Amino acid sequence: MPTLAVNGTELYYEDTGPGSTGETIAFMHGLLWDASLFAPQIAALRDRYRCVAWDHRGQGRSASDRRHCIDMELCTQDAVALLAALGIARCHLAGLSMGGFVAMRLAARRPQLVGKLILIDTSADPEQLENVPRYRMLSRVARLLGPRIIAKRVAPIMLGASILHDPGRRAEVSRYLMVMTARRDVWRAVNGVIDRAGCVDELPQIAAPCLVLVGDEDVATTPVKAAQLTAAIRGARLVHIPRAGHSSTVESPREVIAAIEHFLRE
Repeated sequence: MPTLAVNGTELYYEDTGPGSTGETIAFMHGLLWDASLFAPQIAALRDRYRCVAWDHRGQGRSASDRRHCIDMELCTQDAVALLAALGIARCHLAGLSMGGFVAMRLAARRPQLVGKLILIDTSADPEQLENVPRYRMLSRVARLLGPRIIAKRVAPIMLGASILHDPGRRAEVSRYLMVMTARRDVWRAVNGVIDRAGCVDELPQIAAPCLVLVGDEDVATTPVKAAQLTAAIRGARLVHIPRAGHSSTVESPREVIAAIEHFLRE
């Protein structure tokens, strides 16, 4: 299993090697997920682009962390260190949800690192106050009793109605929920997302061309949030992904791939 020792932790990563264009795309997954969240996009793009993806600390196959809260600043530092360790001085960034929180910070603070920016099912705001008690309760239950017990509560937050109500995709949904509820210590990363600071004030510093994607059925970071994010980043464009919720890259992978390909070709 390929890992890198960076910033005081061990991060699992995937690197497809050079593509025909000589350009690199770095993919950053959302909370509860791992690098497999971008498996369809990496499979479609790896011939043309070097595709790099990793699991955030405390999630997926990366090392555990003892701190109470794995915050966005630490994850941003991890991303900088990992890209440097891989010799990547400039790349396109794609981040979904939590990965988008990191991608926005990188694009604002290290513009020389970012070619184009792809933000998927994400927001620059702090967590909505009305969500915090429910998310804390789910995190507490998962910590005490194990994450599998909250799978049915997590599903409608992380996945859209179309995939959840499609009998032909039940096995797919079960597989995704297995990934989301795989680690008992994920509560540390959950705290980082619940307690995150917003980065709205940093958005004017983003100079990279930006594409914002949002699932039409996303209830975690809604299409309204995506429109606000698009309006705050100079020149950004917004694309709605039909029949997708908060994990649009696996719910409607073809539409996401098409949008990314079109954006990168321009």
